[in-house]
Amino acid sequence: MIQDIVGLGGMGSVYRARDLHFPNVVKLVAVKEMVNLAPDPQVRKTVVENFEREANILATLTHPSIPSIFDYFSSDDRSYLVLEYVNGKDLEAVLRDSEGFISTAQVVAWAIELCDVLSFLHTHKPDKIIFRDMKPSNVMIDSRGHIVLVDFGIAKQFQTGQKGTMIGTEGYSPPEQYRGEATHLADIYALGATIHHLLTKRDPRLEPPFSFEERPIPASNPDVSSEVTAVVNRALEYEPKDRYPTIDEMKEALVAAARQTGLLSKIPSTKAVPTIQAEGIKPLWKFKCEDEIRGTPAYFDNTIYIGCYDNNLYALDAAEGKFKWKYPTDGGVVSTPATSGNNVFFGSEDQRLHVVSARSGKIVWSHYAEGPVRSSPRIAEGHVFIGSDDGCLHAVNSVTGRSVWTFSSAAAIRSTPFVANELIYVGSENGEFYCIDFKGKVKWQFRSKRGVTSSPFVTEHAVYFTSQDGMLYALDPNSGWALWKFRLGKGSISSPSIYEHLIFTGAADGFIYAVDLKTTKEAWRFRTEHQVTGSPIVYKDALYSTSIDGHLYCLDALTGQLRWKFATEGPITGSPLIYDDIVYVGSTDHQVYALLA
Repeated sequence: MIQDIVGLGGMGSVYRARDLHFPNVVKLVAVKEMVNLAPDPQVRKTVVENFEREANILATLTHPSIPSIFDYFSSDDRSYLVLEYVNGKDLEAVLRDSEGFISTAQVVAWAIELCDVLSFLHTHKPDKIIFRDMKPSNVMIDSRGHIVLVDFGIAKQFQTGQKGTMIGTEGYSPPEQYRGEATHLADIYALGATIHHLLTKRDPRLEPPFSFEERPIPASNPDVSSEVTAVVNRALEYEPKDRYPTIDEMKEALVAAARQTGLLSKIPSTKAVPTIQAEGIKPLWKFKCEDEIRGTPAYFDNTIYIGCYDNNLYALDAAEGKFKWKYPTDGGVVSTPATSGNNVFFGSEDQRLHVVSARSGKIVWSHYAEGPVRSSPRIAEGHVFIGSDDGCLHAVNSVTGRSVWTFSSAAAIRSTPFVANELIYVGSENGEFYCIDFKGKVKWQFRSKRGVTSSPFVTEHAVYFTSQDGMLYALDPNSGWALWKFRLGKGSISSPSIYEHLIFTGAADGFIYAVDLKTTKEAWRFRTEHQVTGSPIVYKDALYSTSIDGHLYCLDALTGQLRWKFATEGPITGSPLIYDDIVYVGSTDHQVYALLA
C-alpha cells in the first residue's frame, strides 16, 4: 500500500509503502518506479538493462550499508523495485539544509563508512562490483546517523578489459569513465569528488570537469586540515595510477589523517564510525584443535595455554601459534589456566584440579574434587582457590597440592574466586554470593534471585558481579550490603571489568553494557547478534568482547563505537586475552586465533 512519495527523478519516483504481507506489524518498504518512455528503442533497452542490473546486483548483496531487495516486477512501460525502506535523507539534502560547513569530523566519518561499503563491493565474489555513480544524492543518512548507499542502477560487475558507454554523473566521474572505462579506481575518484563537495559546498556539476585542483579545499573551508586535504587530493588525481591503489588504502589514509588531527575523538557517538568488517581483519596466526574451545586462554613466558573439549590443555607459541605440547585429561577443559612459578593450574570436567609444568606439560600434582571443575583457579598467598560442581570452594596448597580447607555451598561453584585483602569473593549457582576469609569461614553472604556464574571484580569500594537474575550488583566489600544494582536486559554470566569511570559487562540479550560508576546509569550499550557470555576486556582505550554470534568485537571503551570485528566460524563463549598488543581468542570452531589489538 503506497503511503507517500519520498523521491522524484527524471525516470520515475520512489514511494514509501507498507508491505501488506505482514498485516499484524507495520513493515515499511521503498518502491522504486522506473517509467520507460524513451522513443529510441536502443535507449529503452539500455534503461531496462540498467534497471534489471540493479535488481540482480542487489539480490546478491548483504551489507548493513546496502538496502535489501524484496521484489522486482514490471507492468507495461513501468518497472518496480521493492526495497528496504531507509528512514533518513541523502547527503545532497544535508548539504542543502546546512547553513554553514558540515564539520570535518562528520565528513571524515561518513567517508570512512563509504570506504567500507565500497571495499565490500570491490572485493565481492565471484565478481567485484564497481558502483560507478558515487555522489551525495546516492548516499542516504539513516535515523541512526549511518550511511546507506542507494541507486545501483549503473553499478556493474567488473570484467577486465571490458569497455562501455560513458555512464555516470558529470563532475563526479573521472576522466576514464568518459571513455567508457571504469575500474574500482573510478569509485575512488568519485568518492574524492563527493568528499570535496561536502567539505567545500561547491557543486562539481557546476564547475569545469576535472578542475578540483583549481579550487583547493582550504580556499573554501580553512578549517579543513592539510592532512585531510592531501587524502582527498590524491583520490582526485587525473591519472588512475596516481590515486590510492585500493579503497582500503584510502580508508587507512583517512583514519591516519583523522588520528593525527584529533578528528577521531570528535566523531559524534551516534553517527558513523570507522568500522572494519570481519573480512578486513586477518589473524596473525590460527591453530586448530580437535574439538570446541569454550574457555579463555592464558599467557605465560611467550606461551599461550588454552583448554579444549578434546580433553587437552594446549601450549602454543604465542608469537607464531606453533604447537609446543598438550596435556591430556579425562574430561573437557573450560577452565581458564592460571600460572605460578613454572607451573600451570587448571580445572577439568574429570573432577580434578591439574597442575603441570609450563615448559614440558608433565604432571606436577593434581587435586580431586567430587564434581566437574568448571571454575578457574585463583592463586594467592601460597594457596589455589577453585570451585567445583560438587558445591565446594577448595583451598589447596599451591606447592604440595594438599587440601587446606573446603568450604561447602548449597550449589555448584563455577564462578572464579577473586582474592583481595585476605578475603575470597565467589558466587554459586543457587544465587548465593560469599565473602570468605583465609580460614574458610564466611564473613558475609548475599543472595541474588538466580545463579551467580559471573566472576566478581573487587575494588577498594565495591564488589561487582552479575547474576542470571539480570542484575549487575555492587556490594560493600566489608559488609555485603547492596550499594546499587543495575538491571540488564536478560540474565548474565559475564564477568565485569572497569575502565576509568565505566564498568562493562555482557548479557544474554546480546548487548554489551557500559554503566557509569558515578551515576549508576547506562553510559552506552552495543548490540551483538546473540548472547554475550564472555567477559569484556579493556586494553588501552579499547574494549574487546566476544559473542555467541561468532564475532570478536573491538569497541571504543568510552563511546561504544565499533572499531572492528572479526568473524570466526562458530560461537565464542569464552573471553579474549590481550597481551603485548595481541588479542588471543578461542572459538567453538576448534580454532585459536591471534590478532593485532
